[in-house]
Amino acid sequence: MACFDDDEDTVLEEIPIFLSKNLQDNLYIFQYPTKSQTYNFENVSVSNCCIKPINQEVKVDFSLDTESRFYDQFKGEQLALAADGKNQSKGERPSFKRGIMDKQAFLSSRPLDDVTKYVVGVYADKEIHLSPLTGIVQLRPSFSYFDKEDKRNKAEQKTLNEEDDDEELQQVTVKFARTSAKKAKERQGFHNLMKKSDEEPWCETYWHPRNSSTSELERQKLFTTNRQSSLAFALDPKAYLAKLLPNEVRNQNIDAVLPSRVFSKVRLKSLPLLEQLKIILKDGRMLSFDEILKIFQDSVDPKITSEKLVKTLPQVGIPIHGNWVPQSEDLYPSDTFSNANGVKSELMVRARDYVLFRFSRANFLDRQKIIFDTQLPPEEATEILKSVAYLNSDKKWQLLLPPDTQFEQRYPVVVQRQDLVWRASEQTYNEMDYEKSPKRTRKRSQRDSKSYAAACPDLPSPVNTSLGAP
Repeated sequence: MACFDDDEDTVLEEIPIFLSKNLQDNLYIFQYPTKSQTYNFENVSVSNCCIKPINQEVKVDFSLDTESRFYDQFKGEQLALAADGKNQSKGERPSFKRGIMDKQAFLSSRPLDDVTKYVVGVYADKEIHLSPLTGIVQLRPSFSYFDKEDKRNKAEQKTLNEEDDDEELQQVTVKFARTSAKKAKERQGFHNLMKKSDEEPWCETYWHPRNSSTSELERQKLFTTNRQSSLAFALDPKAYLAKLLPNEVRNQNIDAVLPSRVFSKVRLKSLPLLEQLKIILKDGRMLSFDEILKIFQDSVDPKITSEKLVKTLPQVGIPIHGNWVPQSEDLYPSDTFSNANGVKSELMVRARDYVLFRFSRANFLDRQKIIFDTQLPPEEATEILKSVAYLNSDKKWQLLLPPDTQFEQRYPVVVQRQDLVWRASEQTYNEMDYEKSPKRTRKRSQRDSKSYAAACPDLPSPVNTSLGAP
């Protein structure tokens, strides 16, 4: 494959771009997620159209061809009767005036609240004209007539219950469900939005078909009317990008859309070195020293040195066979509980430290042995093992990375310091294993005791120590 330099890449054509603001306050995009290839609303007439400009809501009634051979007249009359009922109350507006379902209502919803970074573009006469958007709405079928039927049935049932005087009183137990503050706040916000939407009345508008003269005049507003004959463009690519997307705009609200445990590069760079290492180790589970150094030099701090990194790492990480894992206290903060069975963080920290100690002395571990030694539920034991190891083909748990002998040779002081920590903990862990190991005692049979007494009548009978007699 031939390689081409950027300098040799010729410009084939230059296309001017214009910004039109004629419709910047009244330009909406209508999306139809349920649209199919056969039924795409292009040739369908609209019987009614309403809008709520403040809440940016749209309701469109598309006419149905009731004379079509694919239309079920009987079912259409049944739906209209179910929606409006036989006897309508005064002032109530019927859903279907002709007594048959002759229209399909579509109600809008907003998929995006902020549409400032979206535009509509038109390419004509080798020019591109861009128009900023006011909003984007998605229109989906609305079945509000079913809601009217349910309300009417409930009202009729309530009337019948009130007329029944022989109803006996029954004891009712009232239970109150606990609701978190976050859910209550979300529910309150949803109720406020619904209340604002209900308070704003629908404004009826006129729908112009796409081929009408009025629609054609509105489409002409997408083109720029005032054009400048010469535009000086003397910015280099980096300056143009900085002018188009400043750092403040690009970094604004990035963390708001990310999950709680995901950090953006911008936020990571603003943190101290210790916090940066904690986040990288927690995200990587087990990393070699070269991998950590490469992550910092490529994405966080290009000027960091290996000497500075190796001095800081032991404060937030633990070396195991030359590789680094996060400290248990960072994975299980105080006053927290495990997800599966609610085990306290203190027990999870002790159990994980024990697993790390065992891996420093052995290449493979058995999960059942870890469950017996730590007295943790199987789910929590598996979670701790997965933080540093994986299950190999022999059904044994093995460390995620092979030993990094180069790091151990380059920094023997770090390895020796951690080995002293393991040795200090070794006696404690060995005593814990000895206390939990099953102790077997041999029980002397009754027949042996009788034969012993018959052979030695002058001696006292032996004592069954397995029963704990004095």
